[in-house]
Amino acid sequence: MSTPAHRAAGIVTRGLAAGIDLAVVLAMMGGIYVGVLFLRLLFSPQEFSFPDANAVLSATLFIGVAVLYLTACWSVSGRTVGAVTMGLRVVSRNGELIGWLRALLRAVLCVMFGFGLLWAAVDGRRRSLQDILLRTAVVYDWEPDLHPGEPEI
Repeated sequence: MSTPAHRAAGIVTRGLAAGIDLAVVLAMMGGIYVGVLFLRLLFSPQEFSFPDANAVLSATLFIGVAVLYLTACWSVSGRTVGAVTMGLRVVSRNGELIGWLRALLRAVLCVMFGFGLLWAAVDGRRRSLQDILLRTAVVYDWEPDLHPGEPEI
């Protein structure tokens, strides 16, 4: 018996999942910052001082961490922490996982053009601009391990 078709996720659920993922990325950035501080303190305790804020470095780090996080999660399981929490999964149009390249492209588009998610509020099939361009879908899927395209045993 094959898995039934999944329902497309709406803008509210997707927005909440994105908010959770934003918190995860910011927590990861905080961990990196504390790690760098610890290394600076470890290797030069006499000259230690807190670094000055650098907006360009922070923005670059945010983009890099967010793209890596989203790419890894979507290519391996189709889910991020936010997606697991909200019962969502990113899949291709035929219900399979999207793979590394498409996950990377989707992550870059989502991080750099996050407003594309808003299109899901007006699209009849609840697709974001990223979904339309890359032929992906965000669906409700509460199954922890079963991939949407795999048959049940």
